[in-house]
Amino acid sequence: MSETAAAAVGYDELAALKYVALEGGVSGSAKVSCASLGNRLDASSQTASRRLQRLEDAGLVERDVVSDGQWISVTDEGEAALRAEYADYRRIFESADTVQLVGTVTSGMGEGRHYISLSGYMEQFRERLDYEPFPGTLNIDLTDESIRARAGMSSLDAIPIDGWEDEERTFGPATCYAATLDRDGQRYDRAHIIVPERTHHDEKQLEVIAPENLRDALALSDGDQVTVTVEEV
Repeated sequence: MSETAAAAVGYDELAALKYVALEGGVSGSAKVSCASLGNRLDASSQTASRRLQRLEDAGLVERDVVSDGQWISVTDEGEAALRAEYADYRRIFESADTVQLVGTVTSGMGEGRHYISLSGYMEQFRERLDYEPFPGTLNIDLTDESIRARAGMSSLDAIPIDGWEDEERTFGPATCYAATLDRDGQRYDRAHIIVPERTHHDEKQLEVIAPENLRDALALSDGDQVTVTVEEV
């Protein structure tokens, strides 16, 4: 999907996408006329047609135009857009006590090993997490849907790790979220997502700590898919 096409998709287009999905466009093709879509969206047939065109240009739907309408199916990208909207509404109306994230294992820059091993952090890990973490983090690149779902972590209780300082510098605080990892039915229950206040990672990547080397415990390699369930403390 080009940046221009993506920019053309807004709330009006998502409303049209939702209508197509409700008409059966996710499981197959839905017969849709611009007149019926316009009536549903309180818009003209011409406006409805433009919204469908934008959805097609963005790769969110596929269309087969016939004499009395068009057959429209929602693509995988379109379904992902709807699921992202669904995740947002769940965060508004549900008080979920877990957040599920999916991503792939990737190699980090090696900074986690250094910082986790520092005494000012390690003492707090032993006291507050009840274990001494393996010196290093498991890095996970999240899917686009999980990047959006990650915002739900902010509603969960977490364990604070205080900032501290030594004679040379100040080290920032972090937050730890209890998490369970699952890979092909293998589960690891005693892990935490660590979110430093100052980090070079963006929202796309998770850093996970545990008392063991998670790569060894779950036989993980770069590119393997992992499901991370974030839980209330």
